[in-house]
Amino acid sequence: MKVASVIVDVPARQTDRPFDYLIPKRWEDLVQAGMRVVVPFGPRKLQGFIIAVKDTMDVEREKLKELNELLDVTPVLTEELLGLGFWLTDETLCFTISAFQAMLPTAVKATYNKQLVLRNPEEIEENVRALFGSRDTIDWKDIDEKWYRSVRNSIAAGAIEVVYEVKDRVQKKKQRVIYPVLLQEEIEQIAAGLKSQKQQDLLYYFLENYEPIPLKTLKEELQITDAPIKTLVKKGLLYEKYVEVYRDPYEDTRFKRTKPFPLTEEQKTSIAPILSDIEQEQHRTFLMYGVTGSGKTEIYLQSIEAVLQKGKEAIMLVPEISLTPQMVERFKGRFGSQVAVLHSALSAGEKYDEWRKIQRKEVKVVVGARSAVFAPFENLGIIIIDEEHESSYKQEDNPRYHARDVAIHRGEYHGCPVILGSATPTLESFARASKHVYHLLTMSKRMNDQALPTVEIVDMREELREGNRSMFSKLLHEKIQDRLDKNEQTVLFLNRRGHSSFVMCRDCGYVMQCPHCDISLTYHRMNQRLKCHYCNHEEPLPSACPACSSSYIRFFGTGTQKVEEELARLFPEARVIRMDVDTTSRKGAHEKLLTKFGEGKADILLGTQMIAKGLDFPNVTLVGVLTADTMLHLPDFRASEKTYQLLTQVSGRAGRHKLPGEVVIQTYTPEHYSVQLAREQQYAAFFEHEMHIRKLHQYPPYYYLTLVTVSHPELLQTVHITEKIVSMLRQKCSPQTIILGPVASPIARVKDRYRYQCMIKYKREPNLKHVLRFINEHYQAAMTKEQLQISIDFNPTMLM
Repeated sequence: MKVASVIVDVPARQTDRPFDYLIPKRWEDLVQAGMRVVVPFGPRKLQGFIIAVKDTMDVEREKLKELNELLDVTPVLTEELLGLGFWLTDETLCFTISAFQAMLPTAVKATYNKQLVLRNPEEIEENVRALFGSRDTIDWKDIDEKWYRSVRNSIAAGAIEVVYEVKDRVQKKKQRVIYPVLLQEEIEQIAAGLKSQKQQDLLYYFLENYEPIPLKTLKEELQITDAPIKTLVKKGLLYEKYVEVYRDPYEDTRFKRTKPFPLTEEQKTSIAPILSDIEQEQHRTFLMYGVTGSGKTEIYLQSIEAVLQKGKEAIMLVPEISLTPQMVERFKGRFGSQVAVLHSALSAGEKYDEWRKIQRKEVKVVVGARSAVFAPFENLGIIIIDEEHESSYKQEDNPRYHARDVAIHRGEYHGCPVILGSATPTLESFARASKHVYHLLTMSKRMNDQALPTVEIVDMREELREGNRSMFSKLLHEKIQDRLDKNEQTVLFLNRRGHSSFVMCRDCGYVMQCPHCDISLTYHRMNQRLKCHYCNHEEPLPSACPACSSSYIRFFGTGTQKVEEELARLFPEARVIRMDVDTTSRKGAHEKLLTKFGEGKADILLGTQMIAKGLDFPNVTLVGVLTADTMLHLPDFRASEKTYQLLTQVSGRAGRHKLPGEVVIQTYTPEHYSVQLAREQQYAAFFEHEMHIRKLHQYPPYYYLTLVTVSHPELLQTVHITEKIVSMLRQKCSPQTIILGPVASPIARVKDRYRYQCMIKYKREPNLKHVLRFINEHYQAAMTKEQLQISIDFNPTMLM
């Protein structure tokens, strides 16, 4: 008897281990690791993942229950991804089931109906052919178990395909397709004898295109209605069938094919070691540090080309924010239909279809945000992470993985190179490259030797002293006007969304706070409402101060909506496009706005973070940063680094082609080193300065960090548990390890839950994971019953 080890879908400590189930005799040849099954678990039935199939039993046979149902006919997780799941569990201290779920698209996790679709009738076994009868699709539930083995053989031969028809969440998309029934000579004879001109045209069309044609195409091409088609179907001359089509988010886009560009000397030097590793199938991690506009993307494209020529596959990760149509266009233009795209703007159905293309080996390249790092490729030749400094590569909830670590782990497994690219690498990555842990590739010149834009810093305190109360300094005002006169384009960047930061009473100083979180509410002008950006609480703007009833209650700070109004007042002739979370929340809005700007239908693009990355418009010659310091004063040791990165990235949007670029940075702290060094784009000097500060204060990359956050609806309980955790850590960790806390989190209450934290700083602490796992298990009961939450984040990117 064979036994399956199953991880069941109960994310709890007690069940976070494999359970053994007997495999019924009839399924012995079918069951494989990586499939999902339904198993009896106590009084209920649960889903689970098979992680291994064994011939031996650890307990007596009588004590083992049988598998109830097979949910997959072919594994959804490869052997490598199963191993990766265990590695993630160990690295992030999450539950094994959470790690497995993170690798699959939502559609596969939902409740669904499994269908078998006939793809290649010639290859099918005779008895299975009989199961289908005259149909092309049958339900998996309708098949008697005695046919399982034959069905499995037909799937292996590519004659049948398994498709998940997901109820409630995702429906497969279908279209009506018309097939010719007769041979071409017969069609010609019959068409000649028909009285109806439209029916004749239809048959002649099939003579020229003797293949199945979608109904929609027929009607468009021949300018006809359904009627003549239906008549010919009734006469048995044509045959109609519903056929599944992939949801292609880019089906209306025509991508111009592009050819590789000749490389500059710098690019050739950088790509040589990558190509050599691809050739020799060896793993190294490269840090490609190249100034904005130095042509990193072309190196990525040509490296992928080399991988495809070897018959291997490639994963290209880009930050969610810069998964712009421009980026997709570059890859689709070069590799056409070999590219699948995965990102959060796709519907669950589109994501499922793209994932299936990868699983069926129909594509060779995946371009996507963080989770695309789990693409189920089995023959990887390269993994590239563009803008590697982006914090969106770290997942903020369980499993708290960093895409970079997963990429390097997969690179080692497949023996393939991993490229981390950025104009402003994280200090940790650059430090690793300096110590030769990563292989450094430097590109210091822009393409066509285009000069970097000239950057001017404006001290907004001086502007105020001179009586200028506008959001725009005199210099920026003049330069915007100059661009409008010359018909050139401007990008204005503001590090915030909404209309204003907060609402305050000028008489008593009362600030409107969220009732559920310790944070001020943000004013949104469009519907005159105040919103909390943490828990989504909303309320109308009051006409009087709730504390002193004064009518002098006003909004402070600047948001994108407020800047838009000011632009309309100062430059009434300017056409402005505003891009922030509010204007791009609808599907496809992001693309439409950028296309409009790219076509020159607007003079000024005003936006938040989402316009700082990867945009490349030839006519943009001015970039204005309205508030450079919003990030500088956050309680985060990376504040200076993030400010430097953002200013450099935004500046890089100007003067990327023939016209020279200018950048104006407005700030209240012009003397700060991150602002000054961003102006010169002197990363090396910034690295030296920042490393000195990090060493002084014992922060990464000199020390590792782990953040433990405790949250509970009662304040005393939160403090009490955090204190106990800190004392456990102090007892069990080495004296060299620094444990700070307990202390209230920077945002001490979110959604009516109090939050306390402690921070662990260490150089080497082999015991740490063991201790934290023990703490997790110790509080497991309280987490289930008493609304306690403990989150453990290794190397956190967010300290808020």
